[in-house]
Amino acid sequence: MYTTAFLDLPHLTSAGGTVRLPGSKSISNRVLLLAALSTGHTDIVDLLDSDDTQVMLKALAQLGCRIETQPDGALRVHGLGGQLPVKQAPLFLGNAGTAMRPLTAALALLASEQDGCFELSGIARMHERPIGDLVDALRQLGCPVDCLGQEGYPPLRLGDGAAHALKLDQPIRVRGDVSSQFLTALLLALPLVARQDVVIDVVGELISRPYIEITLNLLARFGVQVQRDGWQHFTIPAGSRYTSPGVIHVEGDASSASYFIALGALAATNSGTDGITIEGVGLSSIQGDIRFVEAARLMGADVSGEANRLHIRRGAWPLRAIELDCNHIPDAAMTLAVMALYADGTTTLRNIASWRVKETDRIAAMAAECRKFGAAVEEGADFIRITPPTAWTTGSIHTYDDHRVAMCFSLAAFNPAGLPVRIEDPKCVAKTFPDYFETLFEVCETPEAAIPVICIDGPTASGKGTLASEVAQRLGYHLLDSGALYRATALAAQDAGIDLDDEPALARLAAQLPVRFQDHRVFLAGRDITDPLRLESTGGMASRVSQHPSVRQALHALQLGFRRLPGLVADGRDMGTVVFPDAPLKVYLTASAEQRAQRRYKQLISKGVSANIDDLLADLKMRDHRDTTRAIAPLKPAEDAKLLDNSDMGIEPSVQQVLGWWQGTTVFSGD
Repeated sequence: MYTTAFLDLPHLTSAGGTVRLPGSKSISNRVLLLAALSTGHTDIVDLLDSDDTQVMLKALAQLGCRIETQPDGALRVHGLGGQLPVKQAPLFLGNAGTAMRPLTAALALLASEQDGCFELSGIARMHERPIGDLVDALRQLGCPVDCLGQEGYPPLRLGDGAAHALKLDQPIRVRGDVSSQFLTALLLALPLVARQDVVIDVVGELISRPYIEITLNLLARFGVQVQRDGWQHFTIPAGSRYTSPGVIHVEGDASSASYFIALGALAATNSGTDGITIEGVGLSSIQGDIRFVEAARLMGADVSGEANRLHIRRGAWPLRAIELDCNHIPDAAMTLAVMALYADGTTTLRNIASWRVKETDRIAAMAAECRKFGAAVEEGADFIRITPPTAWTTGSIHTYDDHRVAMCFSLAAFNPAGLPVRIEDPKCVAKTFPDYFETLFEVCETPEAAIPVICIDGPTASGKGTLASEVAQRLGYHLLDSGALYRATALAAQDAGIDLDDEPALARLAAQLPVRFQDHRVFLAGRDITDPLRLESTGGMASRVSQHPSVRQALHALQLGFRRLPGLVADGRDMGTVVFPDAPLKVYLTASAEQRAQRRYKQLISKGVSANIDDLLADLKMRDHRDTTRAIAPLKPAEDAKLLDNSDMGIEPSVQQVLGWWQGTTVFSGD
């Protein structure tokens, strides 16, 4: 997952390959709660690992529910059988509506009957999301529910530590036109107290009906058969009780599938692939958002599939503009708003009032961000109308701490103007799809020249490795420590018993060097070699290895392969002059030999390695002479490199200087 302040997506041109989806958020949190309320234990397979599910898991653990990971990866939830081993607890639920709403209903009922008292809170945005209709329904039942801040909004106090008789003889009335999660919460909670038939009457039109279908389907899996009369009357039969199904599999998230369905519809196909294949969800899904397939087809996508798989290719191009009632796909419909940017006319998405009360006001958010690309947008209380750009622009996309905004607008990187897209706070996708951007980059391609590279060259011990690593981490880019490649080649040769003067054998070794850089560590064939890599003796061997032209040629090809989406920071001695001469930013980092010797001395001493400052200085001067006078790729600044003398600078000012230079090279320099 990218944890950077922003993530710049280069212009993308094509896509193809296979995507395995994470588990459905809607199913995952429902199943977790049902398993916790049931009698017996439930093994949950393919549960979504995200912020929302972690919130639910933590809350259930606080309530005394035992949860264990099984050897096969399944999560075993030991059900509480409708009993509360813990009767008082403060529960923090972040911005997880799929945890807040059903836990509110279940705990309000259980606290009323079992002398409990619970306080439920979340982040500031959660305290702005209305829950008054659910609170009103629970109060009809006789549950003590107090709003601790603004009436009708979290935080809430459920129960008062005393027992209260519940009023189950009259239908419970709940509005259906604000959020289907209120009805879902009651449907999940009321079987716990159904000593008689319990009736729910929905007031007004029920929105997001497919999510209620998910709830009813899962209730049946846990032994509760709810009777419904249309979408207005629901009856929980007397004597209902939850029993574990033993094992339950979580489908891939159909809402998350929408981004890759859209990707297949709007992107040219990668060579050697047949469009996008999505695994984990298919045409037989119990999730309502699978009907996004119908909307995508209306816009021109070529979509086929089986029970647990979808195949998507570009069909009509440009995409066709549509007018659509989106009540049946409220979350996935956001993806249609970005697809509309690529359509042949104006697209209108209607019946989306629920967008206003989600993680953010999604109608306002989608309108504001679509305009950054040059689209004409009209918004109303329950609709959005989008006319695609006549001339594409780009901008920095504010994501409002909303995972779906971030994922939707990544698709704007396919714009025909060849412009990059900046996604602010990319880690917000952790709510449902933590590895979304990594998954996107795995199936997308763009010309090599479009993948940005920052080169940081300089002499030994100038600090370029530390600087490059920090810059790469701040930008979410890949890292290439070319000096480490030579050092790793030397270590690999030593392990293999290859003489450092055996140029052909060294070249063959270097061409297939299995090196990986991750979190300031270096791995060779999976083994962490970070510490031995930095030894002075290893540096000396690397200097000998680098003298061989065929070794340099082999490593040159290897280095080029590090240029992958979304970008690269490469450090070494010839990154800007030889390996990546087209890099948009080249930095030549230097410091006096005396200063570099002092740094190396302190570094070695801090690690418990004995060192002599005079020997270090002499060695550095010798290496400087050898590197600057070698016949092949001598150490020198590229003609267009920016010089950075960090003799009197710490690492953070150096990082900020490079990041500032980098910002100035992008189209976002004015943001």
